[in-house]
Amino acid sequence: MVNIEPVLYIGISQSFFAGLLISTKKPISVANRLMTAWLFLICIEMIFALINSKVIEMYSFPFITFTYGPLLYLYIRFMTNPDRKFNWLSLLHFIPFAAFFTISVIFRSEPLVRDLRSFFRPDNLISLRIIYGVCFFMSITIYSTLGFIEIKKHQDNLKNLVSFTSQKITLNWLKFLSISFVVTCFVLFMLGGLNMVGNIIPFDPYFVIFGFIALFSMVYSFYGIKQPVIFGEVVLSENGEKKEPEKYIRSGLKEAQAEKYLKKLLAYMDSHKPYLNGNLTIYDLSVETGITRHYITQVLNEKHKRNFFTFVNEYRVKEVIERFSDPKYNNYTILAIAFDSGFNSKTTFNSFFKTQTGMTPSEYREKMTGISV
Repeated sequence: MVNIEPVLYIGISQSFFAGLLISTKKPISVANRLMTAWLFLICIEMIFALINSKVIEMYSFPFITFTYGPLLYLYIRFMTNPDRKFNWLSLLHFIPFAAFFTISVIFRSEPLVRDLRSFFRPDNLISLRIIYGVCFFMSITIYSTLGFIEIKKHQDNLKNLVSFTSQKITLNWLKFLSISFVVTCFVLFMLGGLNMVGNIIPFDPYFVIFGFIALFSMVYSFYGIKQPVIFGEVVLSENGEKKEPEKYIRSGLKEAQAEKYLKKLLAYMDSHKPYLNGNLTIYDLSVETGITRHYITQVLNEKHKRNFFTFVNEYRVKEVIERFSDPKYNNYTILAIAFDSGFNSKTTFNSFFKTQTGMTPSEYREKMTGISV
């Protein structure tokens, strides 16, 4: 049998102290509380595993794992929308956890899945083992998928809120982590399946799971501690679905007023050049123009056929082109001009510039001025 005690001790220490750090992180948010709960539950599960292997059989199979999927999903939900309120309906996600906790206590004298090699042993508990395995796989898969969809919706929605990209607001780390989580779990299930049907691999994947959990909690807490609170959705429907153009029918904004707002926005962009601020958001533009952010979104989407992200970055491309033709910028690098024009990402700049002009920035500059890079 594989000696997993060192892994358990490391995992217990890491998850406990990471949970303490996040529990005291300011500002206090529901998302951070959910992450704290997850890390402490990981710590508790590893303590139980240690006691199970060294002292006394406490339960027949791991049941805390049924909190992993729901906690990941809820963390993403509350991270992408900090204004969302936690209510009792959220607790419904933990019904499988409560059910299998009860079953585990009832059958605590039966080590149902401690040894996967006997998973399909033809006894009166085989049905329970199969139900447990299927439910666990479905929990991880479904909640990881839902979490990925939430992040995708959040990233799409950002284009109506900000004019820049940043790891701290796009949550790409969390999307990668959710994908890695379900892929790793799938691999472990495959390994477990091989051991169940034919004893093909020379170790029990049950013990490898704890190594994965320890590693996952370390990475998860590392990024979670660095992650600031971000603003959430403002243009999604009540049921979370993306709204179509008719979402503005009841906004109260008349046609004439919409045209007036659009002219005001365009005039402000030309005269004050707020796009030179690399961190410009729709909230900033709302304060500066006196137009509510909802009306800015509506006017840009309906009248200008652009989201906020595209709207602002098109102005930045125009600014770059103007500076290319200005001799005083001849000694500036293309990237320096781009950053000075409001871009804060080389990738975003290159992508937008080529979309707007059909050429790369270096090709365009060389054609316009003869300056090669």
